[in-house]
Amino acid sequence: MNKIKTAIFRISVILFVFFLGSGFAFGQNNSPVFLRCEYLVNPIGIDTENPRFTWKLTDQKPHIKQVAYEILMSEEAHFPKDINRTVWQSGKIKSEKTLAVYTGKKLNPRTRYYWTVSIWDNQGNKTTAQDPVFFETGMMNMNSWQAKWINDGKDTTIQPAPYFRKEITLKKKVKSARIYITAGGLFELHINGKKIGDDFLNPMFTRFDKRNLYVTYDITKDISVGNNTIGVILGNGWYNHQSWSEWDFHKAIWRNRPSFCMEMHIVNTDGSTEAVYSDNTWKTTLGPIIFNSIYTGEHYDARKELTGWDTDKCDDKEWEFATITNAPSKRITAQALNPIRIVDEFHHLECTKINDSMYLYKLPENIAGISKFRVQGERGTTFRLKHGETIDKDNRVDQSTIDIYSDQKDGKDPFQTDIFILKGEGIEEFAPRFNYKGFQYIEVAADRPVKLNANNLVAYRINSDVRAIGKIKSSNELINKIWAATNRSYLSNLQGYPTDCPQREKNGWTGDAHIAIEAALFNYDAITIYEKWLVDHRDAQLENGVLPAIIPTSTWGYTWGNGVDWTSSMIIIPWTLYLYYDDTRPLLQNYSYMKRYLDYITSISPDGLTDWGLGDWVPYKTIANKELLISLYYYQDALILSKTAQILGYDSDVVKYSKLAEKIKDAINNKFLDRENGIYATGSQAELSNPLYWKIVPDELKQKVADNLAKRVITDNKHLDVGLLGSKTLLGALSDNGHADLAFEVATQTTYPSWGWWIANGATTLYETWKIETQTLSRNHIMFGEISAWFYNTLGGINVDESDPGFHSIIVKPHFVKALDSFKAEYNSANGLIVSSWKREGNIIEYRITIPANSTARLFLKTGQNIESVKTGNPERELTKKLLRGYDSNGLVLTAGSYFFKIRA
Repeated sequence: MNKIKTAIFRISVILFVFFLGSGFAFGQNNSPVFLRCEYLVNPIGIDTENPRFTWKLTDQKPHIKQVAYEILMSEEAHFPKDINRTVWQSGKIKSEKTLAVYTGKKLNPRTRYYWTVSIWDNQGNKTTAQDPVFFETGMMNMNSWQAKWINDGKDTTIQPAPYFRKEITLKKKVKSARIYITAGGLFELHINGKKIGDDFLNPMFTRFDKRNLYVTYDITKDISVGNNTIGVILGNGWYNHQSWSEWDFHKAIWRNRPSFCMEMHIVNTDGSTEAVYSDNTWKTTLGPIIFNSIYTGEHYDARKELTGWDTDKCDDKEWEFATITNAPSKRITAQALNPIRIVDEFHHLECTKINDSMYLYKLPENIAGISKFRVQGERGTTFRLKHGETIDKDNRVDQSTIDIYSDQKDGKDPFQTDIFILKGEGIEEFAPRFNYKGFQYIEVAADRPVKLNANNLVAYRINSDVRAIGKIKSSNELINKIWAATNRSYLSNLQGYPTDCPQREKNGWTGDAHIAIEAALFNYDAITIYEKWLVDHRDAQLENGVLPAIIPTSTWGYTWGNGVDWTSSMIIIPWTLYLYYDDTRPLLQNYSYMKRYLDYITSISPDGLTDWGLGDWVPYKTIANKELLISLYYYQDALILSKTAQILGYDSDVVKYSKLAEKIKDAINNKFLDRENGIYATGSQAELSNPLYWKIVPDELKQKVADNLAKRVITDNKHLDVGLLGSKTLLGALSDNGHADLAFEVATQTTYPSWGWWIANGATTLYETWKIETQTLSRNHIMFGEISAWFYNTLGGINVDESDPGFHSIIVKPHFVKALDSFKAEYNSANGLIVSSWKREGNIIEYRITIPANSTARLFLKTGQNIESVKTGNPERELTKKLLRGYDSNGLVLTAGSYFFKIRA
């Protein structure tokens, strides 16, 4: 028996090794993985006529690359052997790209399509993704909509939220069912007594009079034969802004009572179909949400609860019939982006009793989100849950830095405050449905004595649920904390569009977003959010090309704050998405709008210079020359547009915008550059770092200007003296021109002004100004967050190669700064995982780099840094001196795989 067991074991080992080596049983070598449609996994409700397909490869064998691919698409889950029955066969496409665009026949609405991809490598091997994935089309066009827009027929001043219900009877067994729903305002969908979906604040904010987004839900498992009840609650959101707003949202041209439009489409097991539409047969009433504002808070009176309102147990005789209303806009499009969800929970918070009726709860960090309160008490007991970022000496939430932006209405609309009135029946719970806040503290105050503890309140972080794709770790804990704080600030301000702060504005400031765009894309797979926001840009743009400072907006921001340095988001963001994802669609979709915007700037800037903008916003001390810094963005816009025209094949525009870029560069240098002394303008940090960073300094003067920048920083006690625009360029301009150690000193200061100064004073997120004591300080701002990109591209050395974007080719330029013992950056790029890490051992740097499958890299080291030895993670390929002899001005070329260098530095 033992001999038999031994023989079986040996055979098993042999088979295991064989199958493992062949890739047959345990995943094929270089097989496509992480298949996505429109950058989403198995999405439902896609409206685009030509969806994009992306994938990644797994094999890191050197010299192995994809040389061709083929995509098959079918309406059947298992692909038919008869190729003629497939919906689309791309054919064998010669390409190294891992992105393809559908070019088949017109897609049907509300249809599921399965797809898979096969790839060929340069050794002639063909592999196919192991399992097909799918996407579903949505309504596809406006003609598909049959439902009516409905509301409760009440005025915009009515505060309680409307509830809607519809009972239906199904007689057949359901095979599949979908709901497609959009709203002016916000909605929460219920079926048979439960909320549908785990997402929040739907639909995402748009220019409601231009475009409305709809959300698709798979409700197959939520309905059954017999009676079923559909319920909808509507919130005001940005559509019916009942709170006063500094940015005039209460005066929005689209403002109206919340409304919605919904279609349910059912396919039965016998093949028959049914549909349910929103119309005036729906019933409506007011409910317990007696006030809701996306801006200030939510008030809930549990005494007005509607028991069983979303079930067939509800007696709705007293309910009114819904009113058919006009659609907010003529466009309804799919919300094809990462939804807002609860992404983290905070339980057992630190709880301090202030008095018999007031308690203070503290989170370990500053967040954007909501709190859920759970309590038992007397009927009519009223709680106020006041949220804030700081507390005063009496342990009370301090809103003094933000309450100037609110109109409390004599306490009826308190800022960042929820109000909860008990019905007095057992344990009761409340959490807002249509609001979020920025906070680290929650002050709970009752109108009578109560006993509370840590278990009465839970806090939830909510944001657009984008996938984390970057990570850094260093031997300097301050660097780690700044990186973490940047990520918290970024996510706090990602709520369907990039915002500036979650506690007082929630505005989509254009400059804040594009300044920090690379920090965003190194850390999060957020392309869907930015593509949505670019449509918001197109909706907001005037015929003459002008954009507002905040997007979305109604009317505010067209006459202040919207200069070249801010609204260059129209050009910089599509370009950066192209560089990071190797996807030309953002360029194609926005090209005409980019041109219109730039042509307007040119029309008001005949000499090639402009001071239209805010300049170096919230500087520490020195105010940089506005015309210099803003003209640099004008130059960058022209340069990007010329490159975009080259990529898209618009030859005449290549010439036009290349000449414009040269004109602007010459105008800047002629006016602001002191060639003899190597100084721009007055020689401030921002005035020197911006020309260096944006590469307009003549080659023969570059080092002189850089050295002058270094001298200026040293004169400034190795602290920064910049505002927002300078914070984007200072560290990079120093590092790229021989002063990386000085840049690191600036980045890691812990005294005022610095990022470290915030951290030293307890910050867990980034602040709005260097000075903490300012009257209007937001403590959760992303605009100073581009330092996070510097961690990746300078300390880690991971840089995009503009000539081969999407990290198919990687430019690797690590800076082994002397004050740091070790550093590691991981970045899961569009083409796969890149890892760059180093550790100092005396005068030897142990450097490791991992290049993903289907990519190559060029490694560049500083003069004087010599490679002593190299090893590779592929045993069959020990790097040799012959390979090292290829290391010249073009860098050391590395193919896919893992490498270990010993470098004398």
